[in-house]
Amino acid sequence: MVVAKAGDNLKVEIPVLGRPKPLVVWKKEDQELKQTQRINVENTATSTILNINEIKRKDGGQYSMTGKNIFGTVTEIITVQVHDIPGPPTGPIKLDEVSCDYVIISWEAPENDGGVPINNYIVEMRETTGTSWVELAATVIRTTFKAARLTTGIGYQFRVKAQNRYGVGPYITSEPVVAAYPFDVPGQPGIPQIVAFTKDSMTISWNEPSSDGGSPILGYHIERKEKNSILWQRISKALVVGNMFKSPGLIDGIAYEFRVIAENLAGLSKASKPSEMTYALDPVDPPGQPVALNITRHEVTLQWSKPEGDGGFSITGYTVEKRELPNGRWLKANFSNILETNFTVSGLTEDASYEFRVLARNSAGTTEAIKISERPLPPGKVTLKEVTGNSVTLSWEKPDHDGGSRITGYIVEMQGKNSEKWTQVMTVKVTEAVVVGLTQGEEYFFRISATNEKGTSDPRPLSVPVVAMDVVIAPAFKLLFSTFSPKAAVTWQKDGIALKETTRVNAEIAERHLYLVIKEATRDDVGKYTIKLTNLAGEATADISVIVLDKPGPPTGPIKIEEVTADCVTLSWQPPEYEGGCSINNYIVEKRDTSTTNWQIVSATVARTTTKAARLKTGCEYQFRIAAENRYGKSSVLLSEPVVAQYPFEVPNPPGTPTVQSATKESMVIVWNKPSG
Repeated sequence: MVVAKAGDNLKVEIPVLGRPKPLVVWKKEDQELKQTQRINVENTATSTILNINEIKRKDGGQYSMTGKNIFGTVTEIITVQVHDIPGPPTGPIKLDEVSCDYVIISWEAPENDGGVPINNYIVEMRETTGTSWVELAATVIRTTFKAARLTTGIGYQFRVKAQNRYGVGPYITSEPVVAAYPFDVPGQPGIPQIVAFTKDSMTISWNEPSSDGGSPILGYHIERKEKNSILWQRISKALVVGNMFKSPGLIDGIAYEFRVIAENLAGLSKASKPSEMTYALDPVDPPGQPVALNITRHEVTLQWSKPEGDGGFSITGYTVEKRELPNGRWLKANFSNILETNFTVSGLTEDASYEFRVLARNSAGTTEAIKISERPLPPGKVTLKEVTGNSVTLSWEKPDHDGGSRITGYIVEMQGKNSEKWTQVMTVKVTEAVVVGLTQGEEYFFRISATNEKGTSDPRPLSVPVVAMDVVIAPAFKLLFSTFSPKAAVTWQKDGIALKETTRVNAEIAERHLYLVIKEATRDDVGKYTIKLTNLAGEATADISVIVLDKPGPPTGPIKIEEVTADCVTLSWQPPEYEGGCSINNYIVEKRDTSTTNWQIVSATVARTTTKAARLKTGCEYQFRIAAENRYGKSSVLLSEPVVAQYPFEVPNPPGTPTVQSATKESMVIVWNKPSG
């Protein structure tokens, strides 16, 4: 092996002896050596000499010299290594982390290390507004570096060079970067609201900023100023965690304003808009309970009494607010100040239900709102839980809205099949009732109403009639003899397996009857029960099929994703293995964006075991769940695997490189290969 430093002149002399004189041929990497002024071969009477002037890295490799005459051939191989300074590090320079006072960069080792190991890297930096490079470190061993002590907000550029035993190679340069957090300060917090006040303190609350700037909110600063001052004073000694703050030490009768500033790692937000100016006074008492004097299709006239206490300032007016039930927002109903203690709310929708509240105001602020009460909405879905020969157990859901006052109880009513009269059978305070004293075999209807201090809601009926009867099936045997002699042995089986008796499931034998007693029957008790009587004369069997009426089991999975597009997904599934002893009425399909925990109904009336979820957001990942529903209730849910709303294919790979097949002075014909996939 021959080792040379780049730029040196290399001379390799090999003795060559033979008679007749051999013919000498030089090759590099199996190719005959092409001689130039820089690379040439000299042959003397006794040797051959390879000359390489100002040798370069590309000149390295295997050289072979072959001598040949009529008596044979001899080949000698020489390996030439050329050492040099390294090439530039392999880029680009990556900005792995950027902060307000440091930047972490990384790079890859040079593709050309100069033939010897890299000793170290040299990292330099300059401000983008200047031209002078400053050496940060000249002994960096790894391919990563943290540039610290930077000035926030200043733009920087970095360059890196590799060094080996022969010297320093060329550098690569990074893209400019500003020393700053990769997020911003938060947005403005919401306008503070005075939620409580006295003559020496006020409590404020506010909403979070619409944007946290990309970094979590660390807390808030609270500032306060008096009415006639222009100076804001910071009153929170430390960061306030949460969205509420109590400001003590106020002066009785002075008006104050408050504002809030949010803080994250990037710094402080702009101050919120100031709160409404409020006097430090004991608050005015609320007005009296509003009463609806007159109700028409589109108007309601309300009346209330004045507050008992005005907080030391005369009442300056009232505000009336309305809300459509059950989920509407509170909206102001009056457009001018109300001076009297009555007001007619107009512009209402016929047959809609509303809630109203009244606020009293003096120069110190607004009182607590007083809502008008009304009778509640009907209870939720009524469910049949159990039926016997003389009783029925019912349960129901609470009303969607209590009418503005607490639910005081529920009225259970019953109607016989051939009667037009509803009879009140009981009043309960819970959402379950057991109605007793029914007649075996009779059919009954039931309904439930809710009550509060303002009256009774419309009733919510049980959706199906109920027949009072025990689920008893009397088996019949064709006996071998009219009497058993000797006495027969009795065995019970369920689905072909010996029945395992427990405290809940057991068989009883009387003198002339056999009993199978199942307490608190569940879906596990469904099946075919077999009675077998055996004596020396033979045996007799009878089968009894037991059905337990209940809500169904979950649909049978897995949920199949039949088709996926950019905005819809088609799903399919199988019916439940257990249908609850009656037919499935429908399926309820829900979806959620996997980035949230909120489930939304796709459809609650799906009749088949397939549905199409449309209007999805392209690129969002969704999960679906499905429940079956029969006359007795809703099953547990079956969950799908997550699926992304997008087409199941991608844009093609690039075609092959075009090739000019033919050309003239005014046209060209090109050809190319199809994409690889």
